[in-house]
Amino acid sequence: MTWNDDAAYLALRARDARFDGQLFVGVASTGIYCRPICRVRTPRRENCKFFESAARAEAAGFRPCLKCRPELAPAGPAWSVMDASRTLARQAAHWLDEQLAQQVTVSVAGWAGALGITDRHLRRIFTAEHGVTPQQYLQTRRLLLAKQLLTDTHLPMTDVASASGFGSVRRFNAAFLAHHRLAPGQLRRSTRDVDGPPMRAVRLGWRPPYDVDALMRFLEQRAIPGVEWVDRDRREVRRTVRLHGREGEAVGWVAVRFDPQEACVRLDLSPALERWSPSVVHRLRRWLDLDAVPAVIDSALEDLACPGMRLPGAIDPFELAVRAVLGQQVTVAAARTLASRLVAAFGEPLVSPWAEVDRVFPAPAVLEALTPSQWGSLGITRQRAAAIQALARSWPHLLALAAQPQAAALWIEALQSLPGIGAWTAHYIAMRALGWPDAFPPGDVAVLKAVRRLSGATRWADAALYGERWSPWRSYAVIRLWAAPQAAEMHAAATLSEVAR
Repeated sequence: MTWNDDAAYLALRARDARFDGQLFVGVASTGIYCRPICRVRTPRRENCKFFESAARAEAAGFRPCLKCRPELAPAGPAWSVMDASRTLARQAAHWLDEQLAQQVTVSVAGWAGALGITDRHLRRIFTAEHGVTPQQYLQTRRLLLAKQLLTDTHLPMTDVASASGFGSVRRFNAAFLAHHRLAPGQLRRSTRDVDGPPMRAVRLGWRPPYDVDALMRFLEQRAIPGVEWVDRDRREVRRTVRLHGREGEAVGWVAVRFDPQEACVRLDLSPALERWSPSVVHRLRRWLDLDAVPAVIDSALEDLACPGMRLPGAIDPFELAVRAVLGQQVTVAAARTLASRLVAAFGEPLVSPWAEVDRVFPAPAVLEALTPSQWGSLGITRQRAAAIQALARSWPHLLALAAQPQAAALWIEALQSLPGIGAWTAHYIAMRALGWPDAFPPGDVAVLKAVRRLSGATRWADAALYGERWSPWRSYAVIRLWAAPQAAEMHAAATLSEVAR
């Protein structure tokens, strides 16, 4: 978005949360940059300089505000309607965020090669779009992540440095001091002095509107007992998590509570996952679709009046994929029953603060090793068991594809090559596991019924043609069509229209 400074100042004066994460203001008199929702006294217009990203503000010499905390702002969208170079630059920034969350070594040259362009061209379009180089962008993201970990967790300084992507505490201290003009230890001490002892809860912002109730209903219908528990009255979700990374594997629990007044979720996580905070936060933002830009999406779907409805993702993509296979040709409730049996028999026990959350979904290796008699004892057919075991064997390959350009298309192709997984299942998995915004699962009977009311379409080909008007946000359209009163019952009764092959 290209900002007119006068318009940006009006958004700042209104403290309009819709622009959170898309607009930052640097104040010349203090050398600090803030989010547009910051509650400090509004600075004078002549002292304000506006930026489209935190990285640009830091490149201009401003340091982040300790009150509104720019690291809590929603991230920019990876997908939008723009020219190819801008789309590529946005996706490159999204890829850098993914690499940081997974704590892997970043190679811009490798990413450029995968795209079929030169390293120089990628850097050029990235700088033109974001106003900073890829390394400057990554450095800002690392430092803002470190700032959040210092403020919100008990992690030792060495773990903060490692989790935020710095090879040593010395490099971390030097970079933090150079950019934020105070040492990491000073920030942690000042936070304790002002707000009391550091909390384990991490705050993550979103852009309003956000239909929390719709998301909670969606998750509650599909929650697997023992793994996930939804409290709609408290607007809270608790669940177990399995993580993989360069340091091995970790299991633990997370709890998220929605705070609509503050436009944020509060994340609490088990001590075993604190060192994995970047990965947890990254997965959670995708799971709850916190980085969506509802103003853009809602305007594209104005004929589907459900403002603020988000695209539910998956904090555990493998669990979601298995759940999709179990859901073929059965009701949502029946799929949940099959998944519950699978977890009760082969899930890993976990101690959590709540009796309702005590199992971790089985790992791919566990499901791959099950015998036909073990599958049969759960009431899972031989065809579905074969599909799940093929999925488990292919999971490392699918994870590698997720880091590639056009990951959704690669996943759909790879998934459909597996026995028992057809086009609907592949599109559904890509839509939720990858957060792909433009899926339109072929042959969905509930979508066809809802589109028939809008256009009179009686065949899927006509419904798909009508759905082109919602691109590139067709996944959001599908979620809204499923929620339509006339289609919701049908969607709950038969999640898939395809026959497992």
